[in-house]
Amino acid sequence: MKLGAKGRTVKLGVIGLGSRGMTQLDLLLTMPDVEVLAVCDVYEDRAREGQSHVEQAKGNCPDCCLDYHQVTSRADIEAVVIMTDWTTHITIAVDAMEHGLIPALEVGGATSVEECWQLVRTSEKTGVQVMLLENCCYGQLEMTLLNMVKKGIFGEIIHCKGGYLHDLREEIGTGDIKRHYRQENFLHRNGELYPTHELGPIAQYLNLNRGNRMLSLVSMSSKSRGQGEWMKKNRPESPLASAGFCQGDVVTTMIKCANGETIVLTHDCTLPRPYSRGGYLQGVKGLWEENSRSIYLEDRTEPDEHNDHVFEPDKAYMEEFIHPLWKEFQTSGITGGHGGMDYLVFRAFIQSIQENKPFPIDVYDAASWMAITCLSEQSIAMGSIPVPIPDFTTGRWTHREQRPGDIFSLDQVCEEAFE
Repeated sequence: MKLGAKGRTVKLGVIGLGSRGMTQLDLLLTMPDVEVLAVCDVYEDRAREGQSHVEQAKGNCPDCCLDYHQVTSRADIEAVVIMTDWTTHITIAVDAMEHGLIPALEVGGATSVEECWQLVRTSEKTGVQVMLLENCCYGQLEMTLLNMVKKGIFGEIIHCKGGYLHDLREEIGTGDIKRHYRQENFLHRNGELYPTHELGPIAQYLNLNRGNRMLSLVSMSSKSRGQGEWMKKNRPESPLASAGFCQGDVVTTMIKCANGETIVLTHDCTLPRPYSRGGYLQGVKGLWEENSRSIYLEDRTEPDEHNDHVFEPDKAYMEEFIHPLWKEFQTSGITGGHGGMDYLVFRAFIQSIQENKPFPIDVYDAASWMAITCLSEQSIAMGSIPVPIPDFTTGRWTHREQRPGDIFSLDQVCEEAFE
């Protein structure tokens, strides 16, 4: 099936209608093969607004629910899209699977290793698939790099870095006003709270859970000053101005992989800075850096007049090696959030259901990536000691069958699927 091709109708429930949830609901409503039969949020005004959006876009009036059980217990719904606060994603997904519904989870970190195992065990017991909606895996930049990795342009990969580097002081500082859950997490937790934007694409470069896996991590946190300073300056009358935020301004997490690669993740959300995902990819043939948008390839990059190694702009490579999915996307006239990656990750979910294929980002990916949050908290709390990362595949990572290739594949680049 080609990108955006209309297949059979997939009937959904949408749970969680905050700012992100409402935007994603609107994107789903642009798809002719998606029908939303129920919307849900703990706040009635949000649920009613979601109901109105569906009615205006599709003409049907979905059920408006305040309790997610009213959605997951329905027999006429095939799948649910979960966009609630981070700490409830897995709980709702487990309940959905126990009722035979396929859950798609928005991103966020897990609160415990136990709940990650619960997600995996429930999927294995019920036979119901799970997909993590990690949109950055489908970003143009990330997919171009994936294409280069699979073509061997960087040679064997040795080291990767990535980050969630995003000034969110206002969003966090007004969370009690805007009913945003991020504030509570920053007040009471200290770890790599949002790992999957950077780790998701890196997992594809390194074949994690498919011939490779993460073994252990060490995490370290700086002191917490940025959010408190913002509160004192912008909301001095609020009790939160003197409450103290637990989350360190910069959290650095180092990960060791079974095949010998290393990964460094950085979480940096409470200091003034431009947005970046801090990508860095290094192999035996060269390296690429996101912030400078530069590349050095031993057999391609020309030395300078002193015959020294120098970086060059990555623009020509980004054009030469653009992923075929993005070639098709750019010519299709389709649009979507975050430059298109939101649309692509949703289509991967919908079209995998329609074609009865395994999801490209599956339950083992979801569990292992989300577990980085609670494991980093443990490492920090115990003085930055190494912490083992569970093998949620229980040994199958060494010999897992490859997902049938299509345009949405992340473990391979299926150029023939676009012909």
